[in-house]
Amino acid sequence: MVSGKNSKAVRNARAAVVTRRSTPWGLIAGVVAVVVFAGAVFGYAFVQNQANAERLSALAPFTPTAENPDPSTQIEGVQVVEYTGGQHVDPVTQVAYTNSPPFGGAHDAVWAACNGVVYDQPVRSENLVHSLEHGAVWITYDPEQVSGAALDTLRAKVDGQSYMVMSPYPGMDSPFSLQSWGHQLKLTDVNDPRIDQFVTALRVNRNTHPEPGASCEEVGPGGFVRTDPPPFAAPPAPGTPGSQPETAAGTDAVTPDAGS
Repeated sequence: MVSGKNSKAVRNARAAVVTRRSTPWGLIAGVVAVVVFAGAVFGYAFVQNQANAERLSALAPFTPTAENPDPSTQIEGVQVVEYTGGQHVDPVTQVAYTNSPPFGGAHDAVWAACNGVVYDQPVRSENLVHSLEHGAVWITYDPEQVSGAALDTLRAKVDGQSYMVMSPYPGMDSPFSLQSWGHQLKLTDVNDPRIDQFVTALRVNRNTHPEPGASCEEVGPGGFVRTDPPPFAAPPAPGTPGSQPETAAGTDAVTPDAGS
């Protein structure tokens, strides 16, 4: 027969065992980790939202309005030239552009695909100038001067963005430049805030390009295929036999735009 003293000792021993098991340190550590992770996520989201808000606020003066139809005039270094739209040449005729890269004037009857397209090889300028007529911004870079992380920074501003297009352009007199219809900005630093200012001011700005609402989608076979675009050719000098002047309304080689 077990005495009362022995029974009490057994109960005390069992209580001690239960007490030693009662602190779930693993669960506590897991909860702490989740809380820390959640705090980090929300903190990062807050910082990102704050940065985006500051960026949008900084770009507000460059957003087109009825009172300020062309905010690019506030951007230092922007060259502005007035061009007449709707001047087309055939696919084998080169235009003797007076600016390099060109940003207006006669162009191919078919536009280059320009909805967030990044071309790895130089593309025929006459097609890309037509894209500018539709409201696109074309970023060009000299492959001898821009590569690596700098090129990735420019690519991120274009890839997947509507009415944005980018391609290499050999022999530039600056590392890279931005073109919109009748507007150009040549730059040296891929982190220059004027890049975003230019894009905000001029991309699909209906006040500054001839064909608001025109498409930037790929035309496809028989027109322009983005995976097999017509190759780049250096523009001929003005007056070169067989070339088309940059602005030549009324000549036989120029076809009025039919709204494309």
